[in-house]
Amino acid sequence: MQTQTPRKQRRSKAFTLIEMMVVLAIIAGLAALVGPAIFKNLKKADATTAKTQIVQLGNSVKDYYMDMHQYPKRLEDLVQNPGSDKWNGPYLEGGALPKDPWGEDYHYECPGSHNAKDIDIYSYGADKTPGGEAENADIGNWTVSR
Repeated sequence: MQTQTPRKQRRSKAFTLIEMMVVLAIIAGLAALVGPAIFKNLKKADATTAKTQIVQLGNSVKDYYMDMHQYPKRLEDLVQNPGSDKWNGPYLEGGALPKDPWGEDYHYECPGSHNAKDIDIYSYGADKTPGGEAENADIGNWTVSR
């Protein structure tokens, strides 16, 4: 019966440098293929989150309107009583205004520039400035399908 020397035993239990490099190359290749798709979906998720929050804010404004018979002067009136005994808020769950996915406040106009007989609620998008295209485009209640 043959017995292995300690050196052979140690060698059979460990990975060689070449084996480690092959595994790392495979992982790097997979990351290069999958990474761009993941980042593309993250950008799309931010826009979807903004659209969802804008719809929720719009619904809260409508609830405010039903109680107060007028639109709020600012979004903060949804969570803080503007000094009326008709106010039945807060009109947002959690009692706080959400930030857009890029960390900015949502913008509010009454009457709106895009909805002259209604309100505008919008975010400037990823670039945080008016206008833009793709992920930098403004997202407003006039761009959200209801």
